[in-house]
Amino acid sequence: MALSAHLEELNIKHTNLDTKIQDELKHPMPDAVRLTKLKKEKLHIKEKIASFIPH
Repeated sequence: MALSAHLEELNIKHTNLDTKIQDELKHPMPDAVRLTKLKKEKLHIKEKIASFIPH
């Protein structure tokens, strides 16, 4: 897989996770365990994306 395609895939996953988090927060009683799992996964994806950016 080309590097740019992989980065684009990670960005899409990151955006989808953000949407899922926002949807969960709209519930009257958000599931804290689900939110924690989604946020950890989003952070993991963010770290992968950051590894592509030269420092």
